[in-house]
Amino acid sequence: MIDSHLHLWDLGPDPAGGGPRPYAWLGPQHGGLFRSYGESEARKTLDGAGVDGAVLVQADDTVLDTESMLAAADRNAWVLGVVGWIPLDKPAEAEQELERFLRNPAFRGVRHLVHDDPRDDFLELPAVRDSLRVLAGHGLAFDVPDAFPRHLGSAVHLARELPELTIVLDHLGKPPMADPAAMDVWRADFRALAELPNTVAKVSGLHLPGVPYTAEALRPLWDEALEAFGPGRLMVGGDWPVSTLGAPYGRTLGVLLELAEELTSGERAEFLEGTSVRTYGLQKRSIAN
Repeated sequence: MIDSHLHLWDLGPDPAGGGPRPYAWLGPQHGGLFRSYGESEARKTLDGAGVDGAVLVQADDTVLDTESMLAAADRNAWVLGVVGWIPLDKPAEAEQELERFLRNPAFRGVRHLVHDDPRDDFLELPAVRDSLRVLAGHGLAFDVPDAFPRHLGSAVHLARELPELTIVLDHLGKPPMADPAAMDVWRADFRALAELPNTVAKVSGLHLPGVPYTAEALRPLWDEALEAFGPGRLMVGGDWPVSTLGAPYGRTLGVLLELAEELTSGERAEFLEGTSVRTYGLQKRSIAN
């Protein structure tokens, strides 16, 4: 099993000095999340759940975050890939950073915290589109986090207009299960995105407001995702350590594995490994001593 969505962060000061504290979205209001989570703790967590490897995903719109994840990949063979950050709205800088990061074979995708960006039209910006064309030219995937409500429709437009770009919908777009009217809007955009062959989705981050974290409660959502994308375009993700606000890591994965019990062995292999391997071009890695 490969966990397609895992975070690391260090809340220590910027080693370069002078800048704002990294991970500015994270504060005391987040309880146990408001501390550093490093690679050693992550490795123990994965081992405890029988997970073979993981994809590290950015949690801060900074090159420092990406550099830290790539350094962790250099030290740990269980880090199978890194989804980092580049300044997509500044194409010249984005291409420069992309060239630098691509020297590390672990760099396999890009993400921007669109849900924290004040621009509702971020994915529609011409500069962002230019950067994403370059990204696609390098065979890298683009993750879209917490797309609903502001960015799921834009993700559909993006996937339609840039068919050469692989778009990864994180956390199924954060469906508003507790709000039936909002779910109708989510469902329409979700299905429209799934109709486009250059899209995949992560079954992750589903500790949703007002919804018990059980297989029974999440089954309608699972059925929707399975019908729309199929197991060959879905991948499992634990969203550690964010998910620990809702349940321990083992419990978070356990619910997702319970949902996947209905799959055939081949379909289950796709969901647990195959989709993430194809989407990010993952390979087993060895670390030089």
